[in-house]
Amino acid sequence: MSTSGTQTKAYFQPETGARIDCLFNPSELAISRSNEWRCAPRAGRDVPRLEYGGAVSGTMSFEIFFDTTGTGTPVTRYTGALMALMDVDPDLPGSDRTTGRLRPPTVVFHWGDLRSFPAVVTALDVHLVYFSGTGVPLRARVRVSLQQYEQDDAFGPQNPTSGTPWPHTVHQVSPGETLDRIAARYYADPTAWRLIAEANNIQDPLAVRPGATLAIPGRPA
Repeated sequence: MSTSGTQTKAYFQPETGARIDCLFNPSELAISRSNEWRCAPRAGRDVPRLEYGGAVSGTMSFEIFFDTTGTGTPVTRYTGALMALMDVDPDLPGSDRTTGRLRPPTVVFHWGDLRSFPAVVTALDVHLVYFSGTGVPLRARVRVSLQQYEQDDAFGPQNPTSGTPWPHTVHQVSPGETLDRIAARYYADPTAWRLIAEANNIQDPLAVRPGATLAIPGRPA
C-alpha cells in the first residue's frame, strides 16, 4: 500500500540509535498538562486560598497503525523497535551499573513541524490484528503513552507560514462499502474518491474488498 508523495511521515527519534518511522500517521494526538494546587481546610474557616505546588510532567498519547502486507516483512520489526524504548540502556549518559542508576532512553516524536517534548515511553499497547497463512504478523495497532522527561517549549506557537502536514487516517472497508461512499464519509464529497484511490495505488475502484485497510489522506484547506 503506497501513499501520496506529499505526505510528511511521523517518526520517533530515540535519544540514541536510529529513528523509528511510522508507516501511517496518527489520526489524532492527545496532549495533557497539569499543575498541582494545594489547600489546607480548617474547621470554622471559609474556603482557603490555594497554594501552587508545582508543575506536573506533560503527557501525550496516540494510536498508530503498521501494515507490512505489501512486503511480507513481520510487523514486529516496527513494534519491537518501539518496545525496545522501554528497555534499560546502561550506555546512556549518567548511567552507573554499580549503583543501579539506569534508565530507558528518552524519545521525541516528530511529525512535520510538530515535535513532542523529550519524553519517556510509559506504556505501549500492541494489538497484532492480521497474520499471514504461516502465522507471520503483518498488521498492528499500537497505543503509545509518553510522559515529559524535562522542561521543553514543545507545542508552543507554531509558525503559520511553515505549512502543516496532511495526515492519514486508516479505514477498514466494510461489506458493501465503495470508494465513493468512503469519500462521502470522510470528505462529505463522494467525487473525492480519487484521492483515496491514488493514496492506495488502486487501479480498479470496484475491486476494493471487504476487510482491506485503506489510507485516507487529508485534504488541503
